[in-house]
Amino acid sequence: MSERARHEVTLLVRRDCPACDTAAAEIDGVCSELGVAWSTSDVDADAELRAEYGDRVPVILVDGVEHGFWKVEPQRLRAALTR
Repeated sequence: MSERARHEVTLLVRRDCPACDTAAAEIDGVCSELGVAWSTSDVDADAELRAEYGDRVPVILVDGVEHGFWKVEPQRLRAALTR
């Protein structure tokens, strides 16, 4: 297993969020290229997530740590996933 295969990306989203759809497509591109698992989680389905991140969706988590919000920076994400 390669080093980068151990990373995991989570995209925090909500329904009817065009920015979330854009972020998902960008994350899918980077993660597919690198073979990194990723998933989405609806902030409105979890009170703690909604309280922490609800005003900033979409939020990108890498290995459970906030990496960014509102938009994906593909080069920065790629760099984080290849460390």
